[in-house]
Amino acid sequence: MTKAAELAKMGEVLTNSQIGGRRNIVINGAMQVSQRATSETGLGASSKYSTVDRFNHAFDGTAGRLTSSQVASGLNGFGNALKLDCTTADTSIAAGELFIIQQRIEGQDLQQLKKGTSDAEQVTLSFYAKVVGSSTDIVVELEDADNSRHVAKLFTLTTSWARYTYTFPADTTGALDDDNANSFLVNFWLHAGSTYNSGTLATSWASKTEANRAVGADSFFSSTDNELFLTGLQLEVGSVATPFEHRSFGEELELCKRYLSQVSEASDNTPVHLVGYNQAGGACRYSLHTEMRAAPTVTITNMVIFHGSGTETSISSVDSQKTQGSITSFRANPSASVTAGDAVAFYTSGTNASIRFDAEL
Repeated sequence: MTKAAELAKMGEVLTNSQIGGRRNIVINGAMQVSQRATSETGLGASSKYSTVDRFNHAFDGTAGRLTSSQVASGLNGFGNALKLDCTTADTSIAAGELFIIQQRIEGQDLQQLKKGTSDAEQVTLSFYAKVVGSSTDIVVELEDADNSRHVAKLFTLTTSWARYTYTFPADTTGALDDDNANSFLVNFWLHAGSTYNSGTLATSWASKTEANRAVGADSFFSSTDNELFLTGLQLEVGSVATPFEHRSFGEELELCKRYLSQVSEASDNTPVHLVGYNQAGGACRYSLHTEMRAAPTVTITNMVIFHGSGTETSISSVDSQKTQGSITSFRANPSASVTAGDAVAFYTSGTNASIRFDAEL
């Protein structure tokens, strides 16, 4: 290749944002951050964000159950992986059943895709995965929630770590909303009933047809022998799967805290440095590390209020939540009356206490 050709190729790559920083649209793709817990058992009855931050476990109708964990990957270059372990099988699959591991993405973080225009960009997905057991075929679907459109690809995984890549076509139909709502999803289909797999897989962008979403995917719940390991998930503009963009733990943690932030303490009877004053309850104004996506839902676990000269009162509910920038105010309502104007402090009343601020999509 001549020098001029090399320079032209470099310009093309730079134009497509395929080298340099901030290539990866996915947050926590290396599974580094796990604020809620490093392991949770018995998942499957309802959808929830569980262990590794930003990855929703979406369930509907299945009797299958699993354990989700953040584990050491054993893969060179990656410290952590998300591990899913089937603990209860579901071999009688009803039509509407599903299990998806998904990341939901704000529309304002995707304007570089130019989706819905004649200049729409291709996007390339890459990830590392391995399996144990018989559930080897998965479908990865990109879902445009703003315009009810989708495209999908079937992958066959093996029992050894491998990198999988695929470039999805550009979509000139349907612009993504430029806001902080759930516009776009990366869906790993791991279990699906006939509602979602009885048609033809949507390998080109099209209006979302339920029957075409997960065609060919195996059922993760087919056997309690089944395990799935996933890390190094990257979604980037362009047609080249570039090396995974490693970000520092601190930077990845701050990105995750836009959606979940918490004050936690493992020990009982320990002060948590979150203070406020009594105004028909334990009103508290708290400065978060970063501005959250939206006003968060505040959940208090294993905490009590100390007020006045040191009186302990349990918390019955939390309400009156308000956010301005990175400042969140909330009111923890005591189970018994307290004196108006008293200072309040939060103490743990059990192990694994927390005050959680949740603004997930």
